Amino acid sequence: MMFNMEKCKVIHYGKSSINFKYSMHGKLLVEEVASEKDLGVVITKDLKVGQQCEEAYKKASQMLGLISRTIQFKDPAVLISLYKSMVRPHMENCSAAWNPHYVKDKALLERVQHRFTRMFPELKDLTYSQRLAKLNLWSLEERRNRADLIEIFKMTKGFSAVSWTHFFTRIESGVTRGHNWKLMKKGVRSDLRLRCFSHQSINRWNCLTQAEVDAPSVNSFKNHREKCRHRKMDFFMD
Repeated sequence: MMFNMEKCKVIHYGKSSINFKYSMHGKLLVEEVASEKDLGVVITKDLKVGQQCEEAYKKASQMLGLISRTIQFKDPAVLISLYKSMVRPHMENCSAAWNPHYVKDKALLERVQHRFTRMFPELKDLTYSQRLAKLNLWSLEERRNRADLIEIFKMTKGFSAVSWTHFFTRIESGVTRGHNWKLMKKGVRSDLRLRCFSHQSINRWNCLTQAEVDAPSVNSFKNHREKCRHRKMDFFMD
């Protein structure tokens, strides 16, 4: 197999890493980097997502600015459609892998949607939550947590190529309350592990009802999530 030096990088993770130098025939082959982008997601040596949030913010801001400058007929339906298709995806691509938990990162992403909701003159005097309600939009934090639940649902139903066993352990003992697909929440020692996808979404998943877990399709499960938000507005907030 040919070895392409230009396409290979190495990142050392953890305090116990020996920072091994990879070489061949006495020549250093692999460049050491502090961060690298893989499938559109920035991965850093400390596994924090601040850099990914900054990248997503820049791309979304640029696209929102383009829409604001070029669209003269600012009909709400048109703007919302453009925002959902051209701006928001930049802030939600693979969000299960980098869902932020620091307030500064959440606020940075939410700033883009703040700007969008203020593009409507009749809504400028309202609060952010009121503007979202008028436009029938969710906050980005709510959508990321909702996406985590949808991803777990797809795994448990076999709709995903990734098995749920890679991330979770099912509680096999008899469950008398809630639903029969509850997941075990294991103890962790690091803050990063506490906030990763396979841990931070478990409490919210275990709070679902049996009818929600037994939904026959992804769309049906999404409809349950809409109803759940109406019943409990803070369900999708950390």
